Amino acid sequence: MSRIADHITANSMLLLNESFAATNEREGSEIARQIVCALLEKRITIFFVTHLSEFARRFSNERPGEALFLSAERRDDGQRTYRILPSRPLSTSFGADVYYHVFGTENWEDDGARRMHP
Repeated sequence: MSRIADHITANSMLLLNESFAATNEREGSEIARQIVCALLEKRITIFFVTHLSEFARRFSNERPGEALFLSAERRDDGQRTYRILPSRPLSTSFGADVYYHVFGTENWEDDGARRMHP
């Protein structure tokens, strides 16, 4: 990230995919927040794919209207449409869906989010 910051210029675009995921949620979220804020001050457009829900939620609350958040559409029954739509930051990435799809199980609910089985 240091090398990128040293070379990126104003009006550039930066693509980040799960950056800072090698640390814990709290530290990764704070690192991401500080770096994203600094890059935005340099007028850099950022596309950031992340599961750091604390970062996304905090950024959305502290800087409303400065970011567009997108999520894969899920219907109420858990079915996926494979469409990416504007959304509020979610507190889950639905990783349990993949686990249960691979290993099989009955439907279950957690925090009101409906999960699918194969």
